This record gives sequence, C-alpha cells and structure tokens, in this order.
Amino acid sequence: MIAADDFLAPARALGFDFYSGVPCSFLAPLINRVISDPGLDYVGATSEGEALAIAAGAWLAGRKSVVMCQNSGLGNTVNPLTSLNYPFRIPTLLIVTWRGQPGLEDEPQHELMGQITAELLDVMQVPHAPFPSDESGVAEVLEKAYKSMAISGLPFALIMAKGAVAAETLDPPPPPPSPAGDLHDRSSGGERPARAEALQTLLAVTPGDAAIIATTGKTGRELFTLADRRQQLYQVGSMGCAGAMGLGVALNVKRPVIVIDGDGAALMKLGALATIGAHAPDNLLHLILDNGVHDSTGGQATVSPGVSFAGAARACGYRSSHVCDSLDGFAVALEEGLAGAKPCLIHLRTAPGSLSPLGRPTLAPSQVARRFRDFLAS
Repeated sequence: MIAADDFLAPARALGFDFYSGVPCSFLAPLINRVISDPGLDYVGATSEGEALAIAAGAWLAGRKSVVMCQNSGLGNTVNPLTSLNYPFRIPTLLIVTWRGQPGLEDEPQHELMGQITAELLDVMQVPHAPFPSDESGVAEVLEKAYKSMAISGLPFALIMAKGAVAAETLDPPPPPPSPAGDLHDRSSGGERPARAEALQTLLAVTPGDAAIIATTGKTGRELFTLADRRQQLYQVGSMGCAGAMGLGVALNVKRPVIVIDGDGAALMKLGALATIGAHAPDNLLHLILDNGVHDSTGGQATVSPGVSFAGAARACGYRSSHVCDSLDGFAVALEEGLAGAKPCLIHLRTAPGSLSPLGRPTLAPSQVARRFRDFLAS
C-alpha cells in the first residue's frame, strides 16, 4: 500500500497534473487527494468516455492528462479510445481499478469485467501494467508509462488492485455558483437554412485566434470543404465527444473555443452539458446544428424535435443560451454569443442535407491534432 502522494508527486514531476474521471471506491484515496491539492486540476465527468474526451482536450491544450475510472467503466471508453485517442494519437495515462479480481470476493456485476480487464485493454492495443503497491515501484512504472506514451502517442493503463492506496480525506473547494442564465428564443418559423450556410455564417465572424472543434460526420467534412484552417479540428469518430473535448481545451487556454455539435451527437452525451455548466469556462461557445436526422448514415430521425437544447443548457448552468431557426437569428445569436457571457449555447434548427460534392479532410487525424495543438500553443 502507498500514500496517494507517493504516486501523485512523481507523476507531477513528469508533468501529469490534469485529471478527469468517474469515482470508484478503490480510487477514492487518489481522487480525494487530487481534488484537495490546489496544484492539481480535477474535472469530474458524467461518464468515463466523457472523461477521456476532456483529457484529450486538455492534452491538445498542452497538458499531460490522467483519466481515472472503475474497470466496469472501460465499456464506456471503448469508443473514444479506439476512434479518438487511437487515430489522433492522443496519449492519456489511464488508472483503471480491478473490481472483480479473480480470487477476491466482490459484487456480482464485476465478475466478468474482473476476468477480462487486461484482455480488453489488449484488444484495444492499450499497453498496461499493475498500479504500484509499494513506493519503491512507483518511479519505475511511471517511467515505463511515460516512455510508452512518448513513443507511441497512445494511452497507457495502470490496473489498480483493491487497497493499493491508503485512505485520504476529502478537502473539496467550495462549489462554484450556478446562476440561472439567459435564454433567448429567436425562432421565426420560416424555412430552415442549410448547415453549410450556417457554417459560412460562422466562418465570416470567427475571430482569428478562436479554436474550433467540429463533431464527427458531415459537419466536420463541410467545415473542411468550406475552409480548412489549422485552428480547426475535425472529429472523425468519437461521436458525442466534441463538447467534452471543447471543455478540456477551454479550461486550459485563454483564446475563444467554439464547439460545433450535432443533434444526434449532443444527445449521445447530454451529460456533458452539466459538466460544462458546472465548470463554466468563460471562453466556450457551444453550437448545436440540429437537422433532426443522422445525416451521414442515411437520414434516420433523431428525437431532437422534442428537445430544448437551449433550455437544457440553461438548466445546467450555461450563462446564456439561444434557440433559432434562421440565418438572421443565428447571426444575432453568434454576435451576442461571441461577445457576451459564456459558456453560451446556440441551438440552430437546420434543414437536412449537405454540400455536394462533399470533401473529406486530406490530413491524417494525427496531423490534424498536432497542427491544432501547435495553433493552441502559438
């Protein structure tokens, strides 16, 4: 058994100072110490996949990040690990608990995952090692993880057995205030614009120092087709992770950060709205371009016609939110969103369909990620 600082101090010496995750009783001492340490940053997520996306955004902004979760939550990380971290070559240190470890009594829901934790990491090509059980092994395992991530650009996992870290009390900071934000309905009921028209409207007013993260599917492809710039990152997978990644970026830069989401993607990880609202970065503008369908898979309907994204954002602590269905309303909302209180969400209802011909990013995802990271550092 080690003390939390036996691990956290040498990890910080290697640059690991940004943490995200979802709690587990095995992890409680480590999480409690991270939260209580003013020299470390911790963002609690609503799901393990969201935590991984937040950490990816933090890495893009120049931080070395750690994600902590229970092994049962590995199921929620499969998509971002394989379609975000892997293609974009984003390294993240994972600390995964070993609930259901064979030979130890545990709850029945952990039995199967306890048997396959290491094998699941192997299948996802995530190298791993046991979390150190004594102080003398900490430096060696951290060095192994650090070198692996430096060479591959991919995550490395440490599997934590029960009782690996001694208990720690929690000294949390005071909760941030969550004032009710303003909601503006700019709907006119007329013909809805095409998504490409909305993107052109956005590009015309985007500040030169703003970072843009576009969700997967035709949104990113249209943005690339209209204007490819180093300040833009096109998510080619990891559906639903754009908002969380934008949060990870926004918490670690001063420049404006614009997330372009879709209705299907935003619905997939709606909990990210609560995390964004709670941390309330004052530089994040969150757009949801809602055409009511899964456009890139054949136009199947989403449930967005019955959803008020702007109302949800307001309830989650966004400082302002707008709903609109025309380019004129969108232009007004953009002007206010860029200049006013943030985080701000703009929900624009658009018509289905996309540009034709429609291009695809010609750079590999890893090149897009490093170009974007260089832009953020400039």
